[in-house]
Amino acid sequence: MDPYPEVETSSNNNQNPNFLAVSSSGSQAATPSRYENQKRRDWNTFCQYLRNHRPPLTLSRCSGANVLEFLRYLDQFGKTKVHTPVCPFYGHPNPPCPCPCPLRQAWGSLDALIGRLRAAYEENGGQPEMNPFGARAVRLYLREVRDLQSKARGISYEKKKRKRPPPQEQQHQQFQNMSSFQEFTLPPGDNNDDDDNNT
Repeated sequence: MDPYPEVETSSNNNQNPNFLAVSSSGSQAATPSRYENQKRRDWNTFCQYLRNHRPPLTLSRCSGANVLEFLRYLDQFGKTKVHTPVCPFYGHPNPPCPCPCPLRQAWGSLDALIGRLRAAYEENGGQPEMNPFGARAVRLYLREVRDLQSKARGISYEKKKRKRPPPQEQQHQQFQNMSSFQEFTLPPGDNNDDDDNNT
């Protein structure tokens, strides 16, 4: 599901001044992955947003402030209830009844969107050091949205740590591996001690 409505694009991308052709290598799969399709749709939507901006913007003149405008614009299509501090359900993950609090884009959706657009910008010829999606203002905005939604929805957005087996389990596994080896004894006459006695 898209975090915002699909934007119609013309089939002739050569007319789009913000579109730069991406060279395809022979090693890529014939059908693009779901991620690649979503990244392309996100990129086309952002370029459409720039064209519809008043005054229209070119990608080369786009800044972190324009990216923030775009993210705020997307909030109108959000489906995530974000409680205000005066709401009785502020901080409750599962409120018992509806409330008039606004719907917003979820932080996770915005974070993933920025990641895809950041990659698409560079794939379409943008220089990494000029990437507006990596601007400090964008990172701060995403952090602010995460913290606000975490408090308002009563949900923790802490990074998930990789699960590792407890130390006792690792030691038990190593002991089992060692006990599976059988003691190997040399047949009589092939013992190294006999060689030492003969010299």
